[in-house]
Amino acid sequence: MTKQQRADYIVEKLEELYPETPIPLDHTDPYTLLIAVLLSAQCTDARVNTVTPALFELASTPEAMVKVPVADIKAIIRPCGLSPRKSQAISDLSKILIEKHGGQVPKDFAALEELPGVGHKTASVVMAQAFGVAAFPVDTHIHRLAKRWRLCPGKNVTETERYCKRLFPKEKWNKLHLQIIFCGREHCSARGCDGLSCIICHHVNVANR
Repeated sequence: MTKQQRADYIVEKLEELYPETPIPLDHTDPYTLLIAVLLSAQCTDARVNTVTPALFELASTPEAMVKVPVADIKAIIRPCGLSPRKSQAISDLSKILIEKHGGQVPKDFAALEELPGVGHKTASVVMAQAFGVAAFPVDTHIHRLAKRWRLCPGKNVTETERYCKRLFPKEKWNKLHLQIIFCGREHCSARGCDGLSCIICHHVNVANR
């Protein structure tokens, strides 16, 4: 079984398992999505979703957020971890959005990655999920599974993203990255699958040796 054949099988099987891919982070617009994704760094989506209602009730726009003391933001988002850095980033990026982008989240990778606390993965999620631009955000699940499913060597997330973009059709990237995340959580978790037992692992790593 070639690498491309494995990729094609994975697309087919994930479409069967996850025909619908709801966005895991609760949000109402690109700004609230951006903040939620920023908070999700080293934190579960479920926990972020318990924190953001209080934060967005306090401020759900850049204009409102810049009026909130950083200490108040920090107090609300503390359960997400890294609250000193994240709270300062939320305040700072809100100011930049007002000063440079008319209060709007830019639909541009480079502009997003210039914002405090926003790296390539966060920018990719926002571009894909807020604006429908083809992107392939690589989180820990995707990085782990791409290696486990023998799609790439898995040296780093940049390499994993490059391999995935080569193997999977561009029109499927936005949905597929969510499907892989869901699979990593429900069927092929780090501890729940030994790389041989779940339906995809068994097919790509055992049945076609």
